[in-house]
Amino acid sequence: MRIARFVTDAEPSYGLVTGEEGEETIIGLAGDPFYQGIQQTETTHKIEDVRLVAPIIPRSKVIGVGKNYADHVAEMGGEIPVSPLLFMIPNTAVLGPNEPVTLPSFSEEISYEAELAVVIGRICKDVPVDRVDEVIFGYTVANDLTARDAQRTDGQWARAKGFDGSTPLGPWIETELDTEGLRVTGRLNGETVQDGSTSEMIFGVAELVSYISQAFTLLPGDVILTGTPAGVGLLSSGDRFEAEIEGIGTLVNHFRN
Repeated sequence: MRIARFVTDAEPSYGLVTGEEGEETIIGLAGDPFYQGIQQTETTHKIEDVRLVAPIIPRSKVIGVGKNYADHVAEMGGEIPVSPLLFMIPNTAVLGPNEPVTLPSFSEEISYEAELAVVIGRICKDVPVDRVDEVIFGYTVANDLTARDAQRTDGQWARAKGFDGSTPLGPWIETELDTEGLRVTGRLNGETVQDGSTSEMIFGVAELVSYISQAFTLLPGDVILTGTPAGVGLLSSGDRFEAEIEGIGTLVNHFRN
């Protein structure tokens, strides 16, 4: 199932996205599916008649995973980590599909990173690898924007990875997905600049969720970013970036000063 958040002329609501690409319909859901399950209403909308927003605003946190593709590690000149490299992102960094991203004034080197994002569905702690599927609500597409100059100079990644608008998510959450061997692509102004596969991840989804849950209690709606393949580059005002994950869809954002 594809679960989206959308706006008409009221507060954001959740909906179930049905139909083929270009002919999607959204069926309204009653309440919050993270706590009340999937309860369809009789309200329907054509997707072009609504505005999609971020499919989830994390209840407490976004957790990023750095250097999780060997080819990306190589292009950045680093070393492959022996365990997952984690960083925290505030939920104020999240915005949705087709929303403009304002490039922060403190940086001259903002780069894109197309990534698979995991959305947690239930409160959990110390999750065994073989039970990770039980705590995942679904998956969405992320663009883990990074201020490379701040990343180099700050000594830690809070500002470089957590500035306002640094974590676009969308277009919806896919609840049924086999994450093995999914194609991960990024297109800058129509040109393919990233083209990888989740099979190339150093630490897979189950290993990441289990590892992270040893340190942090995970809550419904928390998001884990799983890393990016090679091909990262810089963004400028006026650019359009499309992050696409096979089996989910495409997240599009524009950038401005």
